[in-house]
Amino acid sequence: MIKQYLKIAGRNLHRNKGYSMLNIGGLAIGMAAAMLVLLWIQNEISFDMFHPKRDRLYMAGNNLKLQDGINTIFLTPKPLAPELKSEFPEIANTSRHSEMGDILIRVGDKKIKGFGAFVDSTFLQMFGLPLIKGDKNRALVNPTDIVITRSLAKTLFGTDDVLGKTMRLEATEIVNITGVMEDIPRNSRFNETQFLMSWTSMEKKGQSDQHWGNNTTTTYVELTPQASFAEVNKKIRDITVKHRGGNRDAEIFLHALPDWWLYSKFENGKMVGGRIDMIHAFLFIAVFILLISCINFTNLSTARSERRAKEVGIRKVVGSSRRKLIGQFLSEAILIALIAGTLALVTVWICLPLFSSLLGRAITIDISSARFWFSFFGFILFTGILAGTYPAFFLTSFQPVKVLKGTFHSVNSAYLVRRFLVAIQFTVAATLIICTFLIQRQLEFGRMRENGYDRNNLIYIAEEGNIVKNRSLIKNELLNSGVAESVTRTSSPLTESWSNSWGFAWKGKDANDKTIFDMISADDQFAKTAGLKLIDGRDFDLNRYPTDSLGILLNESAVRAMGFVDPLGQIVQQHGADWHVIGVVEDFILSSPFEEIPPMVILGAKGWFNVMHIKFNSSLPTSEALKKTEEIFTRYNAEYPFTYTFVDQAYAQKFEDSERHSLLAGLFSFITIAVSCLGLFALSAYIAENRKKEIGVRKVMGASVLSITRLLSTEFALLVLISCIIAFPISYWFTDHFFLQTYTYRIPVSWDVFALAGTSVLLIALATVSTQAIKAALANPVTSLRNE
Repeated sequence: MIKQYLKIAGRNLHRNKGYSMLNIGGLAIGMAAAMLVLLWIQNEISFDMFHPKRDRLYMAGNNLKLQDGINTIFLTPKPLAPELKSEFPEIANTSRHSEMGDILIRVGDKKIKGFGAFVDSTFLQMFGLPLIKGDKNRALVNPTDIVITRSLAKTLFGTDDVLGKTMRLEATEIVNITGVMEDIPRNSRFNETQFLMSWTSMEKKGQSDQHWGNNTTTTYVELTPQASFAEVNKKIRDITVKHRGGNRDAEIFLHALPDWWLYSKFENGKMVGGRIDMIHAFLFIAVFILLISCINFTNLSTARSERRAKEVGIRKVVGSSRRKLIGQFLSEAILIALIAGTLALVTVWICLPLFSSLLGRAITIDISSARFWFSFFGFILFTGILAGTYPAFFLTSFQPVKVLKGTFHSVNSAYLVRRFLVAIQFTVAATLIICTFLIQRQLEFGRMRENGYDRNNLIYIAEEGNIVKNRSLIKNELLNSGVAESVTRTSSPLTESWSNSWGFAWKGKDANDKTIFDMISADDQFAKTAGLKLIDGRDFDLNRYPTDSLGILLNESAVRAMGFVDPLGQIVQQHGADWHVIGVVEDFILSSPFEEIPPMVILGAKGWFNVMHIKFNSSLPTSEALKKTEEIFTRYNAEYPFTYTFVDQAYAQKFEDSERHSLLAGLFSFITIAVSCLGLFALSAYIAENRKKEIGVRKVMGASVLSITRLLSTEFALLVLISCIIAFPISYWFTDHFFLQTYTYRIPVSWDVFALAGTSVLLIALATVSTQAIKAALANPVTSLRNE
C-alpha cells in the first residue's frame, strides 16, 4: 500500500512540475531556516552541560544591598571557598577561579601569548576535565605546577607528551608541566583557557588576600549527592556578614550550573532571565517560518482541489475508504517534506560556515550521531504531517456524486480558510520586519550616543614586562619623536570598567549611602589624551602640581551623587587616603552605551596602573605611527611582542551581540517575506488561471488592463493591509518584551517605524501579485474563449 501511495505521489509531482517546485522550494527554505535556528538553540542550551557532575555544580553569587536596591554580582571574597568547604558538610568541594589574562609563554626561542587562570587543586575533579597525561588529583598542588591543553602543548613542543617539562611565564617564572588536558569545548565558559595554575602559586606571589570585603574571585561549589540545594542556600546566606561583622549588606547564594549561561540576568536580587529570552524569541521565529512554509503547501493544495476532485470521487466509488485516501495525501505531503528536507539539509551544510561566522561561534552538525538522524527524520515527519493534515482532510471530504455529475465547483472551496492563512503569513512577515527595524534603530541609537571622549587615533597597550620599568623613557620618546600628541597611564582601558566601590567618604555623606562609583586610576594628561571635556578645574599635571598624585577628577554624575555645590578642593576619602578634587569632567561612557552613566571617580597617580593610552599625532599616517611605536616598544620591551588595541575598535565591540541579533532578525525577516511571497505568487497564478475565461470576457467587453489588474490584486492587498494592522501591536509587544526592556537607555517607539514596515510589506506583496495579474490581463482573450 505504501509503495502504491509513493507511486501515485511521484506521478502527481511529475505531472505538475511547476507547482511541485514551488511547494518543495517553499518548504525547503522554511525548513532550512528552522534548522539553522534549532542548531543555534541546541548550541546555546548545551553550554557547560558536558560536565559529569553538572547536577551538583554551582557558582556562588553575591547580593549586595545598596541604596537603590540589590546588585547581584558573581565575584566573591577569596577566603569564601575554603570557608564554605570547612563549615558545611553538605559541600563536597569548592574551587576558586581567577583569570590571569594573556600571559607570555616561552619555550626555547618560541614565544606566544596564552590565556590562563589560577584555580584550586580540586578544580579538575569538580568539573571532570580529563587529563591525557598526569594525575588530576595531584596535578595542581605545588606553586610551580601547571596543566596545559593538548593544543598548547603541540604548539609549544610539537607533541602532547610533555609531562615533566618546563616552560617560562612572563620571562621570569619557571613552571613544571604536571598535566595535559583535552582542549576545553567551545560551548563552555572556560573555552578560552589554555592553561591552569595552582592557587598556591597565587598565594606565593602575595595576590591571594583574606579580605572579606574584596569581591574579586569566582567561587565554584560542588554539593554532596544527598545535599538539599535550598537548605544549603539558607545556611550560607550570611557567611560574609559573619566574617565581616556589621550590617547585613551582602548575602551569598548558589546559582546552578544549567542556569549560568541562559539565566544570567538579575534584578533586585532575583533571577529574571538572560539569553533564554533571546532563545525563546528565535524559537518563535523558527516555528513561524516553518508554519508559513506549511501554509504555502496548504493553500496550493486546497486551491488546486478541482484537479484532484475527480480522482477522489472515482476512488470512493470503487470502494476506497476515506482513511486510505487521507493516508495517500499525507504520504504525498511527507514525500514532499522528505525531498524538501534533503534540500534544506544540503543548504544548511553549505551555509553553516557563513552562519557560524555571523554568530561568532562554531555551529556544527554531527552527521555520525544517531540522535541527529533521528531528530532530522522526526522533523521531516512533523513538517509533512503539519503541512498535509488539512489538505488531506479537505480533499477527502468531497462527495463523489457531485464531483462525477459535474456540479462540484472548487474555486471558492476553502476560500475563507485560504484568506485566513494568507493573513497569518503576512502578519508574521510584517511583525518580523517591524522588529528588525526597531532593533536596528536601537543599535543606531546607541552608536550615535555621545560617548564623551575622542576615540580617533587612540590606542592602548597592556603594561607588561619592562614597560613599567621603562615607562618614562617610552613616553618621552613617543612625545619627542612626534609620534604621539599625549600619553597617559590608566588602570583599565577607556572602554571597560574594571573596578567600582561604595567605600568613598566625603563631608556630609549619609551613613546609609551605599552609592557605587566606577573607579579608574590615571596619571598626567588623562583628559587631554582621552579628549574629555573639562567642565570645571583642570587635568592631571604632575610636573607643575606634584600633589596631583593624590588628586581626583569627578564626572558630573559623581558631583551630583556627592551633593557638591563647589566640588573643587573637596576631600574624598578612600582606603585611608585623602584625595582632593582638582577637576570635573563631562560624563563619558566607560562601559555600556545603552545604560545610564554611573558616578565615576578618577584617581591620580597614587592609584594603580595596567594600561598605557597613546594619542597619535593627527598629522602622521596611522600606519607610520604604528610602525614607529612598535620600534620604540620593541627597543624597551624586547621580550614581549608588540600588541595594541584601537579604542574605536574596542568601543565597536560593545555592539557585537546586538548586531548579531539584528542580522539574524533581518535574515529571518527576509526569509519569511520571501516564503510568503512565493506562496502568494503561486496562489495568485492559480487564481488567475482559474479566472482566465472571466478575464477574457471582461476584455472583450472593453475592460482595460489596469482594471483587470486591480480586480485580481485588490483582494490580496486588502488581506496584507489587515495583516499589517494586526502585526503592529504584536511587534510592539514582542520587541519591547524581548529586546528594548533589556536597555536602560533606549529609543522611543514612533509610528513611522510601523508605517515604513507596513508600506514595505504591502508594496512587496502587490509587486508579487501584480506580475501574475498583469500577465493574465495582457493575455489574448481569443485563447481563453476558444472552447466556449
